[in-house]
Order: sequence, then structure tokens, then C-alpha cells
Amino acid sequence: MKIAVLRELAVGERRVAASPETVKKFIALGAEVAVEAGAGLTASIADADYAAAGASVGDRKATLKEADIILGVQGPAVDSLGGQKAGAMLAAGLNPFGERARVDAYAAAGIEALAMEFMPRITRAQSMDILSSQSNLSGYKAVLDAAAEYGKAFPMMMTAAGTVSAAKVFVMGVGVAGLQAIATARRLGAQVSATDVRSATREQIESLGAKAIFVEDVKGIEGEGSGGYATEMSDEYKAAQAALVSSHIAKQDIVITTALIPGRPAPRLISDAQIASMKPGSVIVDLAVEQGGNVEGAVAGEVVTVHGVKIVGHKNVPSRLATDASALFSRNIFNFLSAFWDKEKNAPVLDEEIGNAIRLTKDGKVVNERLLG
Repeated sequence: MKIAVLRELAVGERRVAASPETVKKFIALGAEVAVEAGAGLTASIADADYAAAGASVGDRKATLKEADIILGVQGPAVDSLGGQKAGAMLAAGLNPFGERARVDAYAAAGIEALAMEFMPRITRAQSMDILSSQSNLSGYKAVLDAAAEYGKAFPMMMTAAGTVSAAKVFVMGVGVAGLQAIATARRLGAQVSATDVRSATREQIESLGAKAIFVEDVKGIEGEGSGGYATEMSDEYKAAQAALVSSHIAKQDIVITTALIPGRPAPRLISDAQIASMKPGSVIVDLAVEQGGNVEGAVAGEVVTVHGVKIVGHKNVPSRLATDASALFSRNIFNFLSAFWDKEKNAPVLDEEIGNAIRLTKDGKVVNERLLG
């Protein structure tokens, strides 16, 4: 059983799908591990570190030769592969909805493509969930990015020269990223508030010491979709939410938006008019900018100023913390494969619940129900 770890070719991608720690663990399971030269350099992992862990290190052709399993952070283009065994598994973040043509190409190439971001939100799969591990870092980094762009201090400071008021931070969307953003902003001394369409998050917000901002008296709106994600809201709720946010956002120094709906464009949370109501020098960080953005005027990969407000739209935020992001991503991958490792076959044998959820292609066909509907 040969596992190939590829160097990422996507522009700006600095993460890697295996660490020396997980290489050792794969070898302990009985696998052979080959790592493409330079795969970990942008995550501060030298080729020598992989070699010391027991991996072979070589060029892409040698890495892929006779590979049974291919690991990546982002899905590689089919024309960048070659030499792997027929029916080889590919486990990575594959962006199935955004890269459907690439998924079809995997099927045509006979690859069994496994989309790690389709991992079901169930208890036994928590340690395999790349979205949670990477979003956690995104929420943390969003606050640091906001602090870097904000021209004032976060905590209240009482000095002989006078008092500096605490920054007011508003987090919109309280999933994994939002919760970490709340916790980080609180640690930095900000006055934090947060909102979400899912009423169940109120307790989570308050448990972190933040103020919960929720629409009241709109019955029947829970906002809870499948797998713990938010879902689309009614027109009644959207109107009430817009009014609430408009009155609250005008008083904020920093806003961080994190709202995503799988397979659909990011919901619009902040309008141009709402941006105009904010104080000059305020900062908005849009963590959903690559999926269309929560903020009107946000530009993917740029920091723009609109009505005197900075809108931060960094791409691939976890990659901005490449070392830690790679360590967590690598553990997610190992936890997934090792959970299904059959010692007799010296290979992973997936069960139906998780296998069917993440498997996109098999035997030359696209097989995932979410792509066939």
C-alpha cells in the first residue's frame, strides 16, 4: 500500500496534506509513504523531516508511481497526475460544486475521489472534519487581520493620558469560525457581540462572554439546516434581520462575517448602505468572499476601502497559518484513513455512512447523490 503526498500547485496554497507525524503513523500501519520534493516547504517542513520520518522523497512522477492513495489539500488537476494504480483513491478538499468538471475528469480517469469537505457532521467523524479544523484557524486569523487593519487598540486602556475605549466587534455567523472569532476578540479585550440565524447558537455566544443579537418574535425560524449548517431564511426573517443588523452595525468598529451555505453562493449579510452607516476607519472581514461574499463590495484577494471602511477579503485564510493548518489537516486525513484501515488487506475499507457521503467517483462514474440530484 503506497500513499503519495503531493506538492500543492494551486496559486497561494501553502499547506500540505501530511506531516512528519502522520507519515510515521501511516508507516506504523504498514503503508509505504512517498512525498513529492518541496511539498512541505511553504508549511515550514523540510524534505529531510519527511525522510527522517521514513518517507521516500522524490519528484512528482516517482511519488505517484504505483500509488494506491493520493493525498492533497486542494484537488489536483487530472493532467498533473499519472502513474498511480487503476482505481487509486484521492483524498483532498475537492470543491465538488465549484469544480464539477474536474470531478467528471476524475471519474473518466478511473480515480476514486473522496471529498474531505463532504465529511458528515457526526460524532465519530469529528476528528476527520477538515472544514472544522480549518475554519477554527480562519476565525482566529480573521480577528488578527482585522486588528492589523484597524487603526486603534482592541482592549480598553486606562492611562495617565486618558482612557482608550475597547473596540466593538460584531461577529455574523456563529459556526466554528465565528465561535473562534468571538473567543479571540474577547481575549484581545474587545467588546464582542454576535448573531446567527440558528437560534440554538444563542447559548454558545453567551457562554463565550459575548452579547447575542437575535431577531425576536419571528416564529418558526430556527435556521438549522442539515449537518448543523445554516439554511436559507424566509423573507420575513430577512427583513427583520436586516433592520436589526442595520441599527447595530452602525455602532461597530469591526465586523467579521462567516456565513456559508454548502453548494450555494454565500448569503449577502451587509449592504453598501449598511457599510456607509459605519464610522470611517472601521473594518469588515469577509470570510466568505471566495463563495461570492457576505459583504457588498468585497473583493476576493484584496483589501478595499468603501465609504471609509476597510473590507478585508483575503483568499484561503487557513493557508495564511500554513504550519498549524497543515498539522491539523494532516491529522484529519490520518484519522479518517486509519479509522477504516483493514490490517489483513493493508488498506482502508470505507463503511457506507461515511464512504457514501464523501465518495464522488468510483469505477468511472460520478456516484455522489449530492452531485447527481
